[in-house]
Amino acid sequence: MAKVFIYPATSLVLSDLVERWGHEPLGAALAIRERIQTASLDSPPLQMTPEEPKKGLKWAAVEVPAGVRGRMALYGPMIEEADAAIIINDADLAFGCMGCSRTNELVMYLLRKRTDIPLLDIKYPSSEEEGIAFVASIKEFLAALGGGEDA
Repeated sequence: MAKVFIYPATSLVLSDLVERWGHEPLGAALAIRERIQTASLDSPPLQMTPEEPKKGLKWAAVEVPAGVRGRMALYGPMIEEADAAIIINDADLAFGCMGCSRTNELVMYLLRKRTDIPLLDIKYPSSEEEGIAFVASIKEFLAALGGGEDA
């Protein structure tokens, strides 16, 4: 079973596809869940502590807005932990909106910079035929990682 970072990290559809083929999706939902279930978190609507932007300095410079650094405190460790990654380009908002363009650029840069992991970098489908090919390419990628079951 591989740990697969998904982009958009908020995509429940992509998370489900990764899980169905026997791998662990690394996305925002589980990371945020861990944070809001932690007793030390004082402000659940913010889903972060004042320390998060400081942790984000590992991936983003001090000149970068605190919101980007805070998001990178969430995504950075997952990118480092990933055994593989899937990037969906030009995704529909309903597929998983990330909400911050600068964070998106940094996340994609860090993923593409990781030459030590397999990366599937594909375009979001715009027709039924492309949709079938889209799911098939994700399935083929995940099968090549091994350890998964055919769904």
